[in-house]
Amino acid sequence: MTPSPNQRLPRVLVLWETRLLTDAVAVAAKDMAEVIALARGEDGLEPLIRRVQPDAIVVDSHELVDALCALDGELSACSVLEVSFAEHRLRVVRGARGDDALLGAAFADRLRAALAGSMSTGTVASSPADAVNGGAPALRREIGVLQPDDGLPSSVNGHGLMTAESVRSVGPQPDLTIVVPTRNEAGNVAPLVARLDRILSEKTIEVIFADDSDDETPEAVREVAAASRNGVRLLHRPPEERQDGLGGAVLAAMRVARAPWVCVMDGDLQHPPELIPTMLAEAAAQDADLVVASRYSQVEEGGNALSPIRKLVSKATGGLARSMFPRRLRGVSDPMSGFFLVRRGAVPFDRLRPRGFKILLEIVVRSKGLRVAETGFDFGERYAGESKASVHEGLTYLKQLARLRVGALGFRLAGFTLVGASGLLVNMLAFWALAVEANMNYLLAAVIATQGSTIWNFALSERLVFRGVQKRRGYPARLGLFFLMNNTALLLRGPLLIVFVEAFGTGKLVGNLGSLLALTLIRFSIADTWIWAPARESRPHAYDIHGLMSVVSEARLPELETFRTERIPEQPTINVRIGRLNRRQSELVASLFRLVRHTRYDEGLGALGFGVDIAAADDTIEVVASPLLRHSPHVLYTNVVEPILRWMFVRAGYSLVHGACVEFGDRAYLVTAQTDTGKTTTILKSLENHGTGFLSDDLTLLRPDGRVLTYPKPLTISRHTVKAVRTPLLSVKERLLLFYQSRIHSKSGRQFAFLLTKFNLPVATINAIVQLLVPPPKYHVERLIPGVRKVRESQLAGLIVIERGHDERRELSFEEAQEIVMANCADSYGFPPYDSIEDFLQRMNGAVHLVDEERRIVGAALAGLPATLLGSSTMEWWRELPGIAGVDVAPEPVEADASLVAIPVAD
Repeated sequence: MTPSPNQRLPRVLVLWETRLLTDAVAVAAKDMAEVIALARGEDGLEPLIRRVQPDAIVVDSHELVDALCALDGELSACSVLEVSFAEHRLRVVRGARGDDALLGAAFADRLRAALAGSMSTGTVASSPADAVNGGAPALRREIGVLQPDDGLPSSVNGHGLMTAESVRSVGPQPDLTIVVPTRNEAGNVAPLVARLDRILSEKTIEVIFADDSDDETPEAVREVAAASRNGVRLLHRPPEERQDGLGGAVLAAMRVARAPWVCVMDGDLQHPPELIPTMLAEAAAQDADLVVASRYSQVEEGGNALSPIRKLVSKATGGLARSMFPRRLRGVSDPMSGFFLVRRGAVPFDRLRPRGFKILLEIVVRSKGLRVAETGFDFGERYAGESKASVHEGLTYLKQLARLRVGALGFRLAGFTLVGASGLLVNMLAFWALAVEANMNYLLAAVIATQGSTIWNFALSERLVFRGVQKRRGYPARLGLFFLMNNTALLLRGPLLIVFVEAFGTGKLVGNLGSLLALTLIRFSIADTWIWAPARESRPHAYDIHGLMSVVSEARLPELETFRTERIPEQPTINVRIGRLNRRQSELVASLFRLVRHTRYDEGLGALGFGVDIAAADDTIEVVASPLLRHSPHVLYTNVVEPILRWMFVRAGYSLVHGACVEFGDRAYLVTAQTDTGKTTTILKSLENHGTGFLSDDLTLLRPDGRVLTYPKPLTISRHTVKAVRTPLLSVKERLLLFYQSRIHSKSGRQFAFLLTKFNLPVATINAIVQLLVPPPKYHVERLIPGVRKVRESQLAGLIVIERGHDERRELSFEEAQEIVMANCADSYGFPPYDSIEDFLQRMNGAVHLVDEERRIVGAALAGLPATLLGSSTMEWWRELPGIAGVDVAPEPVEADASLVAIPVAD
């Protein structure tokens, strides 16, 4: 349907929870309608519909359907369609009525066809006809929607009302994300975007404006977005979220960036966009993680539009930073630069604490093992607006340097000590006035003097030392606890003062000074960890696993870090909360509300022990975990979340199989073995010597049609594993800790833990405490194999089963291969409370047996594929992998170049 020039194009509003839905709607609406996609719930639904005036609304939430049906008066000529991926169906909840209806049965049929293709293949056809025929090339994308600003809702790429063609222009994952931090730069937006449109025409580029503006900059971004060749997105932060400066805005934008490489540049055109291709080429040539565009590069110092004074200040501050961090900033001539290219996977987002706008220094100092390259450039004139440099920013930079050098704890200790020193002077003056001038008893004088110095110290500590801390306790509580601490300390000072004055004859003043200094460290420890304890993070951690499953957790789950997302889904697959378990309440819920399917595992030790309460509510598995598990996140994930995910994936038609997956060319091979056989070392050796692509080491997502999706958990390693690879980026501290970690988290350690399960012991609690005290040695693959090629999705071409103790290579029958994969999956689980979780989810699933369904998925994926058993007495399976895959590579590894051997990174 092509509208006449005077007829507006119909609009489809997608209120999405699953990215696949937006893909399918974009295909179905091709040449028919505009598509407006929002990750939004029912809040503000009525005003939203009035603004957009949609002709069709597509949702995947039953609660939203109920809310929409209640707005019948606003939807007179609008159809409402509900999509259920779990039930594989599309339901026309409400058909459009009247002669004004623009989208009806034809659109529903096209959407049904697009969804049918996506549910069977996991991809979306590139056109409605392809969707019907089922043979279309896949349209792959990961659509990211930033929080919309006020006014008209954002489209798929964040701005304006976008047509289906604009939605398709977002397309696949971009090659590069360009982050432009802006504060009142409205006049620079259009010329900058115009210059960005003229570079890298062969690549897909995403531009994110990280905006802290109070002027018309957001409107300027929206205006240029519609005409830009690149996908333009806006991340506009309200004033209350800007305390960390433009560096914080850059960090927020990098978190939602979709490309593997991120270029950060100023929005004032002093950084030439034409240099970006050179930076990309330099990163490839030098195999670098970070390329800095330097104004003072020794290789090529470009022209500089800075005034002599600003140039002097810039070089001085940069030199100060290099003097404080000589090893980390080796090779970085311009740590103050705001123009750089970085590999997103090399940035430790959770470790960054930006202040002000100098984010590069923060990234370089806090990132371990970054490979850095430089290129010079001509620093140009500002096009419009005013510079952000100021005395305030200079002071912020000096504070940032101090925090980076001594750490936040050391910075607070120094401040607390200085405040204490000033309080010491107040105390001494008050003590002298009372004990010497007024001739008061020196013990009573010490008590009164302490109250005066306590008020002084508390006021300065509040104002200076703990000013930026989000405090857990209120002001009266902090004041009361501070007085309690100081007066309790006085009980210790009394005996010390007597010893100094009476026993050693030091005199009253010197004795008072000695007692105060002796208690300074103790007081700071109490103040920092108790009185001014930081507020617990209220924002939950969210993880989106390929758009198939979502997890929201109050405790961080490091194993899912690769899937972290900023958007908190309204109805996650798994919702993990931390709380105290109440057995009476739990049993009451289970007995009174049979519709709430429920299970519990509790070792009876309260907050100090392992306990989980699991219930199924609507389409979400609700988990309440005991407080101990907040501090032992590996146990929370491995023993609770992962078993739930395993069976939830089965319900969705996927199998989370126990096996590594690597790619030779464009063909993926599943490598499976019993636990502690040597699979991790095999995979790392293959990655290092054969250049294979990495999907997973421990678990792999498998579809019935043989498609495999990455599940890149951190690799659990040992000293033997580290010795097997040439250039692991581990610090001296991490290498030393491996000695103890490898012994505790070894095969014998796990066997001992399973042995304990046969006795009436709180083994889950013991396991949680052990992993709290000695965390398992887990590292992401890029820390072990720098520059590894990571693959998101591939087609399975075969199965390789490795066994130790004998030399053998033979083909496996289909039945043998299927049985081994299933047995290895079962071997990786079994520790409490796994049996309780499996039984609960099986009862929840009803007639369909989950183990049988998982077997069916695995069997369908392996059908017709070669399966090889590979035995080795030398544990060098990696040498045989290319031959099995039919790839011609040298059988011996290339000798390591001494220049490539990693030097341990100092902490």
